[in-house]
Amino acid sequence: MRENQTYDKALSYAVRIVNLYKYLVDEKKEYVMSKQLLRSGTSIGANISETISAESSADFVHKLSIAQKEANETIYWLALLEKTGYLSGIQHGSMSSDCTEIRKYWFPAY
Repeated sequence: MRENQTYDKALSYAVRIVNLYKYLVDEKKEYVMSKQLLRSGTSIGANISETISAESSADFVHKLSIAQKEANETIYWLALLEKTGYLSGIQHGSMSSDCTEIRKYWFPAY
């Protein structure tokens, strides 16, 4: 049950990341940081998806660890995009908050 809820949240978040990427490229003409954001932001869900069919506990933990690192990287790119004027504070806050929510689901220390 927990895996499916996280998967659903991560998939929804990945859709938001893709839409944000399109906005950054089409409207803001930003191509470098947005590509990094696209990669890390969609990788969170891909790695969570892989935990569902993990071959062992160690494999499960490894995939989750990668998802956590990708979430950390995503939050970094969101902050940088805000600091450089490509994202508003509202956009940054909303996307970062959702990413943190996914992280907290598996790593309550966040």
